[in-house]
Amino acid sequence: MDIATLIGLIASAVLVIASILTGSGVSFFFSLPSVMIVFGGAFGATLVNFPLKDVLAVVNVAKKTFMSTIDAPQETIETLVKIAEKARREGILAIERELDTITDPFMRLGIQYAVDGVEPEVIRSILESELTGMETRHMLGKKVFEALGTYAPAFGMVGTLIGLIQMLAALDDPSKIGAGMATALVTTLYGSMAANIIFLPMAGKLEYRSGEEVRQKEMVIEGILSIQSGDNPRVVKQKLTTFLPPAVRVDDEAAQAA
Repeated sequence: MDIATLIGLIASAVLVIASILTGSGVSFFFSLPSVMIVFGGAFGATLVNFPLKDVLAVVNVAKKTFMSTIDAPQETIETLVKIAEKARREGILAIERELDTITDPFMRLGIQYAVDGVEPEVIRSILESELTGMETRHMLGKKVFEALGTYAPAFGMVGTLIGLIQMLAALDDPSKIGAGMATALVTTLYGSMAANIIFLPMAGKLEYRSGEEVRQKEMVIEGILSIQSGDNPRVVKQKLTTFLPPAVRVDDEAAQAA
């Protein structure tokens, strides 16, 4: 569970709602028609922009903003180094027995190719194609959320225009002008909140998650090719450590020294 995403959503919503509750005329901030215009309109426009299956799949994609399904980089390095040690000690064919213990399908696929004696260039080509396909899927989910974040404020303005038209149609009763204006502007508020608290931040988090997964899989590709070439486990570890941020490398080195 990514606690930062949850805290961010809750904190943003709570602070906005709290500021509303501290003022007067709280009832004006709650409007079912405004919700229908903003969320219904944004969802409908997104359906025009993308195929139905891609829009419906956004529910599963959204889960990635709340939880990470990939191993920590240090765990991936440790796994690959252990495999390298076994391959160095017993030969490349011996690591086939380790396949059942590997939970990452991408790593398992690459190691299977290495055991089968597939040329390194072919292994790299196949795994990089898998990586490109994954990036494309992730980018599609990000684009759906960005579209929702773009259309929500636009339909907020549409709702505001609808409210203003209805208000102007009732100018013969000045007592209703203030309430009508407040109701009209609430739709713009909903659209802005939906875009800047939910849709656009989630698109950004998906991009970050995708970057994490790409780096992890690039690390796996280099590790597998290094193992296949018969590199010393220490060399394998050094190659993979270059994928870690400098601060993490320093912490790992300090822990090993201790």
